[in-house]
Amino acid sequence: MRIYLKFDFNTICKTVIQEQLNTLGMDYTIHGVGEVEFRRQPTQEEEQRMEDMLGNYGIEIMDDHQIALVQRVKDTVTEWILDEELPKRYNFSTYLSDKLNYTYTYLSSIFSEATYSSIENFVILKKIDIAKNLISQNNLTLTEIAYKLNYSSVAHLSAQFKKTTGLTPSSFQKIIKKRKERSLTKE
Repeated sequence: MRIYLKFDFNTICKTVIQEQLNTLGMDYTIHGVGEVEFRRQPTQEEEQRMEDMLGNYGIEIMDDHQIALVQRVKDTVTEWILDEELPKRYNFSTYLSDKLNYTYTYLSSIFSEATYSSIENFVILKKIDIAKNLISQNNLTLTEIAYKLNYSSVAHLSAQFKKTTGLTPSSFQKIIKKRKERSLTKE
């Protein structure tokens, strides 16, 4: 038997981090997706235990401010795309600047230097990745997906999807459907 799961990556990460830090008895606050503030400076032993415990889940503690900032940009992009409560007509660059307390120019410069790609390109790739997941789940129409991801139209979503993946959303949908049918007949 095979089942298909839908999950919220941010919720899973936050839960794992909370469980591990609670195990250590640390007094902390989680700010957003990738930032934890401690009430007091952890000892070296506590830091090592934290690194080991979180490392078991593929979570790293970042020392480099720029790398940490790039990760915060990525996390904020994901949050902005997925949070349906946020007004999507709100300019993303303004949202990012306000959220991270840096100018967009600075964030863009750091991001491009570290990833060799622009924030705008990352936003597109992330939206297409989410669109692929939504198409795979087969719960929403392409119109609903386009609306959910703040595309002006299905045509706009389709054009970006094809440019990024080489497939139209409809072709991708057919491939996923065939794979699911094949896996069901094998069982």
